[in-house]
Amino acid sequence: MKVYFDELVDKYNRPDFIPNDPIKIPHLFTHPQDIEIMGFWASILAWGQRVTIINKSMELIELMDGRPHHFILHHTEQERQRFAQFKHRTFNYTDTLYFLDFLQRYYRQHESLEDAFARHIKPEDENIAAGLEGFHDLFFDSEYAPHRTRKHVSTPKRKSRCKKLNMFLRWMVRQDDRGVDFGIWQSIRPDQLLMPLDVHVERVARRFNLIARKQNDFRTVVELTNTLKQFDPIDPVKYDFALFSIGVLAKEETKK
Repeated sequence: MKVYFDELVDKYNRPDFIPNDPIKIPHLFTHPQDIEIMGFWASILAWGQRVTIINKSMELIELMDGRPHHFILHHTEQERQRFAQFKHRTFNYTDTLYFLDFLQRYYRQHESLEDAFARHIKPEDENIAAGLEGFHDLFFDSEYAPHRTRKHVSTPKRKSRCKKLNMFLRWMVRQDDRGVDFGIWQSIRPDQLLMPLDVHVERVARRFNLIARKQNDFRTVVELTNTLKQFDPIDPVKYDFALFSIGVLAKEETKK
């Protein structure tokens, strides 16, 4: 099984993977803050068809004048009105306004979004669970935080799989010579990352008996990641490429 999965990782962990995946969005930029801002936002919007996720993320970039970090730092409340028609599934104007507010408050005080996660994680921590919880609490540490927006930023405290944040952290932390993931964050180790578990990856993982837990929650994410650590204890989430390819890409290629 390891040999098979390694072959799939080798096949899909390549630049050819980028154009049709939401990771395309942060790859449009070279400035680290632009990469992490749009990586974060694209991951939050990552549910539904990949082409729609990419198009909606591109719409956000246009609304930010093609300069996400500059816009986040310097935009006025009046300029936020241009986002009034932006919507993706259940992510609406109220959510967008709060995301803009948080990001502006944060980046006016901090250089990188990395610290928002890493400050909560200790070197001896097995995984990033504490970072996910800490980021969620930091993100909503405002009396103006809309209750409805909480569904868009998950936390292990609610037993959520935290798929979107785990995917975002994979993008920012993993580093190899393939050029897909960015590896621009150094405070979190790749072996602390957790698998982004969506319905496709979960289905494939169960087919290969990589998880035994019947529920589909945060503990299942940890179980799957620990199983994959038996294949590669240093970089277990690289197998996201393998499981995703079986669950999603193979289906897309069959339809062509």
